[in-house]
Amino acid sequence: MKEILYVFIAIFLAELGDKTQLATMAFASKYGWMKAFLGAILGLAFVNLIGAFVGDKIGDALPLEVIHKGAGLLFILFGILMIFGKL
Repeated sequence: MKEILYVFIAIFLAELGDKTQLATMAFASKYGWMKAFLGAILGLAFVNLIGAFVGDKIGDALPLEVIHKGAGLLFILFGILMIFGKL
């Protein structure tokens, strides 16, 4: 059960103030808070479902150490691309 809490906290903190929230605010101003909330929840749920499914399959195919190193390299690559305005 604590693993679910850890995932919730990580996702909650990662999503604070990002462009998804800004888009939800824009939709809420046009369509109302309930429709914007439900749309945002469904959209994020399906995206996270895809991520969880793909992550599970990758976890079955690769050792955890390789996944950690690959994720670290991707974060570094994205950071470099953002610094140089390529992303």
